[in-house]
Amino acid sequence: MEHVVTFNAAELVKLDAGKKAKGVVWTKARVEAFSVAYEKRLAAERAAPVQAKKSLERFKVWLATPRPSPVMVWTPVQLGTFLYYAAPDRLYALYHLIAFRGLRRGEACGARWIDGELDEGLLATAKQLTNVGREVKEGSPKTESSGAVVALDKVTVAVLRAHKARQNEERLAWGSAWTDTGRIFTREDGSELTPDWVSEHFERLAFAAGLPPIRLHDLRHGAATLSLAAGNDMKTTSAMLRHSSVSITADLYTTVLPEVAREAAEASAVLVPRAVAVGEASQTGGLPTVSHLGDRRPADLAGSRNPHVQPGVGE
Repeated sequence: MEHVVTFNAAELVKLDAGKKAKGVVWTKARVEAFSVAYEKRLAAERAAPVQAKKSLERFKVWLATPRPSPVMVWTPVQLGTFLYYAAPDRLYALYHLIAFRGLRRGEACGARWIDGELDEGLLATAKQLTNVGREVKEGSPKTESSGAVVALDKVTVAVLRAHKARQNEERLAWGSAWTDTGRIFTREDGSELTPDWVSEHFERLAFAAGLPPIRLHDLRHGAATLSLAAGNDMKTTSAMLRHSSVSITADLYTTVLPEVAREAAEASAVLVPRAVAVGEASQTGGLPTVSHLGDRRPADLAGSRNPHVQPGVGE
């Protein structure tokens, strides 16, 4: 017997609004806390009856150890350590491109030489590769605004040129067995990369470099952080990431590096005048002193000037 439903039962369900994870920087204190947790989990794994190979065991425990946030960002020093370690890797240029220009994983894997103008320092994000089950599919960028031209710095251009030279050597070595996909980043035989494998390979490199774990996509967060720390405004950074609005960039990719936050704090502090110079003894322990002008008669103030106001300005 069929029944007609006269209302939408889903309308009665109330769900809490989802919160997007904000990026958290791997500061020294957070790295130390992670290391302690990692060693404890590793010791527990080793006490188990069945043990895997040591390197695989440590890598899996490293990945499974809880992090302060799902989105973690390396400091510039940590990123530099990774890039130095990964420099000999044949996919170094892919990770370099994501780290400095903020491409998504699929966009980097789908990038084609025809989309680049290295002489002009430009790369168009026209295609992306995604995992669909066990297959890799080509598609358009994530959003309409994602399909845009990314400006490349001179170092990144040099890295891509070196990568192209290596790829040409591989092409010659494989001969007729080479698969010409036209992709910038490929397997040794020219075939397309599997995005999931690219992420796992990145994680293994980070682990081998002795760094705290981040996801490959977190390099994109880091690129935004570096851009803002370098003094670029939010609009410029948003354009680099190819977001549809500046507000998206502000909400998701404004992780502040500790040194940048410290400099901002110092800049704010020096704006307030102090009655006692920095370093001089003070009865208030360095806090601003209270003016004694309130104890003087109005006649005593006649003719006095505010030393911070120039004649003719604000008078």
